[in-house]
Amino acid sequence: MATLAELPQVAECTVAGCSNNEHSSCHAAAVTIGGAGSDAQCATFIPLSIKGGLDTAMSSVGACQRADCNHNEHLECTASSVRIGGGSDLADCLTFARR
Repeated sequence: MATLAELPQVAECTVAGCSNNEHSSCHAAAVTIGGAGSDAQCATFIPLSIKGGLDTAMSSVGACQRADCNHNEHLECTASSVRIGGGSDLADCLTFARR
């Protein structure tokens, strides 16, 4: 199991409609990856009408619910970093790689 310092960082987030995203940088302390099928979605996504996140943050992947991802080991992400992207009403983990 990884320690907090070893959790993969959210290297980039291009989801304009998320309250935790400011200038392509996630300000949530940690994100959870969930979703179903071919969409590995960021379950931490919150619409812009609510301001969220910390003033300064190096966001990490706190949990991954996608056991079918190549980077998932015991529900922990083993990727070196992840990229989050999508439209204004969804946020996908672009690092997701189905086994």
